[in-house]
Amino acid sequence: MKRRVVITGMGVAAPNGHGLDAFEGALREGRSGIRFIPQLKELNFGCQIGGIPQNFEEVRKSYFDFEKLMSINDNIGFVSVSAVDAWKDAGFDLIDGDGPVDWDTGAILGCGIGGMDTIAEKVVPMVKDGKVRRMGSRIVEQVMNSGTSARVGGLLGLGNQVTSNSAACSTGTEAIAEAVWRIRHGLAKRMLAGSSEGASPFIWAGFDAMRVIARKFNDAPETGSRPMSASANGFVPGSGGAVLVLEDLETALERDARIYCEIAGVSVNSGGQRNGGSMTAPNPDGVRKCITTALADGGVDPGEIDAVNGHLTATFADPHEVHNWSAALGRGPGDFPYINATKSMIGHCLGAAGSIESVAAVLQLYRGFLHPSINCEDIHPDIEAFSEKIPRTVMEIPSLRVIAKASFGFGDVNSCIIFRKWENGKETRVK
Repeated sequence: MKRRVVITGMGVAAPNGHGLDAFEGALREGRSGIRFIPQLKELNFGCQIGGIPQNFEEVRKSYFDFEKLMSINDNIGFVSVSAVDAWKDAGFDLIDGDGPVDWDTGAILGCGIGGMDTIAEKVVPMVKDGKVRRMGSRIVEQVMNSGTSARVGGLLGLGNQVTSNSAACSTGTEAIAEAVWRIRHGLAKRMLAGSSEGASPFIWAGFDAMRVIARKFNDAPETGSRPMSASANGFVPGSGGAVLVLEDLETALERDARIYCEIAGVSVNSGGQRNGGSMTAPNPDGVRKCITTALADGGVDPGEIDAVNGHLTATFADPHEVHNWSAALGRGPGDFPYINATKSMIGHCLGAAGSIESVAAVLQLYRGFLHPSINCEDIHPDIEAFSEKIPRTVMEIPSLRVIAKASFGFGDVNSCIIFRKWENGKETRVK
């Protein structure tokens, strides 16, 4: 019988809050982390707003000494701080570098674009100027795709699988699914899973060139991210990171750990860039199959889903996503679960999106509330029938039992997680 997997710790560095308490407070208040970024105006970007964790330079200095900071750029910094927070939140102590190796714990921590800022700001200029010897020995750590997991593996002394995944905007959710499978098969007792993305014009430039990010709200940044809105003008780029500690249920119970929730079901697939799917658009059949497979994996009936934390980027794809959820769940507007968009407050954090939004989903399930989707007063006409299922203010719902979270990314890739409330071992079902 496959092992059951629960969440025992979380850490988050989001544009609207660092740490679980600050992040939860921002979610409840509908507080946006989107701000005007002068550098983007100076560089002649069409979109001059974005979501960046605030005062993070000071935050990471409070976590790491000078030597470690030399290897930590924004991307690695966001995930490292989040991992330390999640590890402590799960009830574990940090052990100095001379401590024992934890053979039972691993990490799958990915990113979408990674150390692009370091490459653009340091590697390329120094190579062109013939200053390779002055580059230092820490550059490789910051630009390799596995830098996120490698740094955390060293910080915590992890001896199980330590690796990084990359699946565009699906990265964080996929990392969680991969970690679930490893624990289920008895290959690890616990795994840190999550993702991060740096904040840099060099990361966001390609999207600005594609004209898929918001250009009409530079004078009103907090209103720029508008998932499910008729006036949505593209996504707002964001950055940050989040890490969740996943644990074998038996191991968690043995150490009397606090359990946030159970991960009931997971699924990862691709639409093959066929039948409406492309590099930038999802095949609707692939999306629906990903959702139904996650439900089947968890033995969850579609009628049990109380809420959906959508991918919902504030692009043309939002109405299609809502209708795909409706078709996959077999539930029309009158019977549809609540659906909200964390991106309305933090923007689209690219590779970090799935992990940050998963923390939001788990907090809502654990605390019994649903955060508002802001900036969607003018619901897109194609989903007007679902309007009553979109929270505009915080909703206190202690009876929440099951939340579904999905992410979709460039390359027509999909991932879905079914989070189920944990109640001291009782099986919970919504009638």
